[in-house]
Formats: sequence, structure tokens, C-alpha cells
Amino acid sequence: MHKPTPHWQMDTLLTHAGRKGKAHSGPVNPPVIRASTMLFPDVAALNKATGTRGIYGRHGNETTYALEHALCAAEGAAACLLTPSGLSAITTTLLALLKPGDHLLMVDTTYDPTRLFCDGMLKQIGVSTTYYDPLIGADIRTLMQANTKVVFVESPGSLTFEVQDIPAIAKVAHAQDALVVSDSTWATPIGWSSFALGIDVSLHAATKYIVGHSDALMGIILTTAALAERLRCTYKQLGLTISGDDAALALRGLRTLSARLAMHRTSAHQIANWLKAQPEIAEVLYPPMEGSAGHAIWKRDFRPEYACGLMGAVFRADISEQQVAALIDRTELFGIGFSWGGFESLILPTAPRNCRSINAGHWQAPMMRLHVGLEGVQDLISDLECGFDALRQTPGINSSSFAVSTHKTAA
Repeated sequence: MHKPTPHWQMDTLLTHAGRKGKAHSGPVNPPVIRASTMLFPDVAALNKATGTRGIYGRHGNETTYALEHALCAAEGAAACLLTPSGLSAITTTLLALLKPGDHLLMVDTTYDPTRLFCDGMLKQIGVSTTYYDPLIGADIRTLMQANTKVVFVESPGSLTFEVQDIPAIAKVAHAQDALVVSDSTWATPIGWSSFALGIDVSLHAATKYIVGHSDALMGIILTTAALAERLRCTYKQLGLTISGDDAALALRGLRTLSARLAMHRTSAHQIANWLKAQPEIAEVLYPPMEGSAGHAIWKRDFRPEYACGLMGAVFRADISEQQVAALIDRTELFGIGFSWGGFESLILPTAPRNCRSINAGHWQAPMMRLHVGLEGVQDLISDLECGFDALRQTPGINSSSFAVSTHKTAA
């Protein structure tokens, strides 16, 4: 495999990491390996392979190894584990790092299935969870307990996009020998230097921007050398694996990640500024936009050139959920569906008040989440104009039964 050099630009790294360079002859991409059983020429070879990843197809193959190598190079990780979904990356990591009697500090803006796992399986096995305000910063020390083993962060947060002060939180956590785990899906592996900020395990729903084409589900666990074997032990006991076909799809997406993010970012900024000018919108939740909540910390900790296209919008309190539904129903280019990070634009109504323990009252107004895809931005704006026309033509009758809870890493 190519060994990335310090002077390589990110575009070069994404193009060449996980490939063999000039030592390779044949197809540009590694072959797609579909295999369960591995054969050996004799007992001696079988015995030599025992205990290695090459003993059985579940442990990986040339295709998955290439993807792991490329992802480690992109984010600066020592080890990578590939899981069937973003949620499985989260649950596997928490099971590996927590045991009965341990305490978990979980950001209140986490992806809702993560909350369900904390309140369900983790509680059942004797792990306690405290949810904390995403903007707590260094004051998280007031919530640390003697048995706090993991502090989980997600920045920007699901649905409401709060930007956390990761270095301040990590400093407190590490001072008390707790680990920092991050859902880094919004950032992508190239959007920030996660390990330099103090993160110990960086998780991604590769389903989103890494795959990038809405045609494969995958989770990624990226970690330091110190935690690699601990995580891999749980990973193996859970029997997790991905197919060679999905690994190839993720490799294909990773090669163009920076190029796609450039267009997502440019269009998203235009859409965010357009939304901000609409009289029905009270606030646009997009940290990369100047003046948006969390922008200063986002600019400090993230790489601005790799901002993604996911944002939220809060309507005025007098706008009804039926009006928001009319807006969404009228659009044609914005698809109505969960997930995000593909080439296509998406739009959904959101109700974060339904999945918050803290500050739920702040999010009472109707909201929507948009993923700005790779369509022409003027076409997307025209599509939204039609949606807002429909909103303005719809009577404003509120009904709390309409709200749909959507999640940042929803599958």
C-alpha cells in the first residue's frame, strides 16, 4: 500500500491511499473479493494463519483492507473497523469501552437511536447514562463521576447543530482517565483533525458522505493504537463484518469525497443565506455560515474547505406544521427521506423537542432539516421558492401530531 507522506494534499491522499502505487499492475481499483471460506495448501499453512485475519472471510479481505488503510490515512487513525451501519459502529464501541457499574456522559443532542441504546441495552447491563448540555464545555467537570469511563460528543449535534468545545471537554475527561468518543459523521474523516482535538474514537456513518451515492450502509470505527485491540476484541465477538461489494462502493466514494464536499459546501452556503432572508424563517442552523450559532468554535476546530451540506431551519412560532408540510410536499428536487450525504438533496420536518432531556422547550417552533446535494443551486432555490409559495398559501393551523423526529445519522 502507498504510505501517505506529510506533504501530500488531502485530494492526493484520498486518490492514492489504500492503493499499491507503481508496484501494482492491473486494474486501478483493488478487486472486489466475495469470500467466506479461505483455503490453505497444507496443515502447516493453516496453523500459521490461525489467529490472523486471513483465516476466514468474516475478518476481512483485500478489498476491506484497502478501505481500512485509506480511511486511517484520511483521518490520521491507527486502526479502523468496518461495521454494517453507523449505529452498529456506535453500539459496538460503547459495548467495548463500558462494563457493568460504569457511567457514561452522553451529549443530549445525540442521534436518537444512540439514546435508545443507552436507555435500553446499556441500562440493562448496568451502565448508567447522564445526558449533558452540548454547550457545557469545561463545566462538564461538574458531571464527572468516579466511575465515568466515556464522554460521548457529537458536533455539530443532531437536528439542532450545536458546536461543542471538544478540546475543553477532552481535557477534563482525560484528566479523570475517561475516554472521548465522537460521532463525527457531519465532519467526515477529512473535515477536522479529530485526534488532535482530543478524541480517542471517531465514529462515522459511512452511509453518508463516504459512500456518497445512497447505495450502501456502513459504519466506521477509527481509533488510536492504544484502543485498537480492545475494540477489535468486541467487534470479533459480535461477529461483525461487511461485504467486499460494499467496501468497494465506499472506496469509490472516498476517492471523490473532497471534490463532492466542495460543491456541497458552496451550494449549502447559498441555500443557507437564501433561507435566512425568508420572512418565515427565524433561524438557520448551519455553523459554517458567518453569524450562525457556533460559528466561532466551528471555524477554530473544523477545516472550512470541507464543510458539508447538512443544515436545519427554525420557522417563526406562528408558522404551522401544516404549512411546513405544504412546503416540503411542493418541492420536487428535494426528496423526502431519511439519511443524508448522498448526491441528492433531501428535506424533512423535524421535532427535536421529542428527543431531548435538556432544553427541549427551546425547540418548540416547527423546524426542517435540509441536505443540499449536487444539483444546480439555482434549481434548488427555485424548488424552495415553490415550496415557500405553497407554505404561504396554506392556512396556519397548528397540530402537534404532525411532527416527525429525524436523526443525524438515521438509517
